[in-house]
Amino acid sequence: MKTRKTELLFMALFLQLLKPGGRAAVIVPDGVLFGSSKAHKELRRTLVEEHFLEGVVSLPSGVFRPYAGVSTAILLFTKTGRGGTDQVWFYDMTADGWSLDDKRNPLLPLEKLGPTPKEARSEGEHAKNNLPDCLARWRQRKDAERERERTAQSFCVPNAEIAEQGYDLSLNRYKELIHEEVEHRPPLEILAELRAIEQEILQGIEELEGMLR
Repeated sequence: MKTRKTELLFMALFLQLLKPGGRAAVIVPDGVLFGSSKAHKELRRTLVEEHFLEGVVSLPSGVFRPYAGVSTAILLFTKTGRGGTDQVWFYDMTADGWSLDDKRNPLLPLEKLGPTPKEARSEGEHAKNNLPDCLARWRQRKDAERERERTAQSFCVPNAEIAEQGYDLSLNRYKELIHEEVEHRPPLEILAELRAIEQEILQGIEELEGMLR
């Protein structure tokens, strides 16, 4: 691969060292997923078209603090040399059980941390540790996950659509956002309320002046 980008050379080395059928999970900077250089695009095209790209896990910014604050993702793939990518599974991880600042303190008891916690988590605790859910949904990537809406935390995207997008592998390229409808008060109503408040302030000032005379 003709590039001086170490992260791309790193990925190229993985592909070179793996034997056919070898699998890897590689953590890369986010730029690898959407970089626009020829080398970036060629690497992603190679993963999708010449090998079997199984999944992309977007990690929350801060998981490697205090050492690095760069946003990262995990690429999960199998070296085939003959393609095989049908659907790529995406997961939007927002929490790994630890605070995303330099202290990296646990957000849950130790028994509820990690991808296979010793104790079950409540529904509300999922927001603090996505790892068990990520692992469970990874195992369903060829079945139930293919039916999930793209507004969900995980979903699948077909090979053809990824090719149409220039082999962009960033999750936000394919995730659909739900926009909540917000009702705003009429401007005249807000102005009337402001005028009433202003009158109360003026009345208070007049009363204060009367007390000082």
